[in-house]
Amino acid sequence: MPELPEVESLAEFLRERAVGRPVLAVDVFAFQALKTVDPPVAALVGLTVTGVVRHGKFLDVDCDGLHLVTHLARGGWLRWHDDLSGAKPVRPGRSPLAVRVRLAPASEDGGEPGFELTEAGTQKRLAVHVVREPTEVPGIAGLGPDPLSADFTVQTLREIVGGSRAHIKGLLRDQRVVAGIGNAYSDEVLHAARISPFKVAGTLTDDQVAELHEAVVGTLGAALARARGLAARDLKAEKKSGLRVHGRTGQPCEVCGDTVREVSFADSALQYCPTCQTGGEPLADRRMSRLLK
Repeated sequence: MPELPEVESLAEFLRERAVGRPVLAVDVFAFQALKTVDPPVAALVGLTVTGVVRHGKFLDVDCDGLHLVTHLARGGWLRWHDDLSGAKPVRPGRSPLAVRVRLAPASEDGGEPGFELTEAGTQKRLAVHVVREPTEVPGIAGLGPDPLSADFTVQTLREIVGGSRAHIKGLLRDQRVVAGIGNAYSDEVLHAARISPFKVAGTLTDDQVAELHEAVVGTLGAALARARGLAARDLKAEKKSGLRVHGRTGQPCEVCGDTVREVSFADSALQYCPTCQTGGEPLADRRMSRLLK
């Protein structure tokens, strides 16, 4: 799933290539992805892209005040093309292609650049909204503070965790609490902070909150720095190459050399290092425990 660093990098990528270009066409192939009907998608045609920003894990393309907002979900991605003038239509449901946006060429003899939104897998969760204000999207309206903003201070995080009975892993992933962190970077943050994913948030000491804040800002900032300037097609590989525990089950921890372990759930899994995070004790894999009963 694209998280804050990747979505921010996609926003920067589109700002460099799309801003200032009029929209020639918007074709929707996966109709279940379109979550709004007013304004219609056709209202974007003829408008000019004036900005691209990120809200948490939402990508917002501003077209003269009308916003094309996308949440890429688990299997979604954005593909840029320098020329879509010869692109062929696809049959709905027969392709991972969900939406295609064609933009005006820079000159009369240039190609028609643009981007496509795609979604792999059988679970179709990619969401596209056309709205007059970004806050009309329910997920954006309820976002918590952005962890890379100046407002996200140690005191802000202390107020978030204070008194919470939630596990810190789940709290970090809750977009209403902190915007932009998903499964992968929550694993990375907690590894950097040397905190168990099942630690009850409200039991963190002041020193642990300060260390967690440093880990959040440092981990996301470093990931964004690595991704900055890369083409959209290269962002997935860059994300994977920079992860130290997430997706590395069975491999040695780069910090201490212990084996990275995993806890599996119904539709996801988390990874952690026992030595770095849980005092050397492996966490119970709840899915395996159920199978053994």
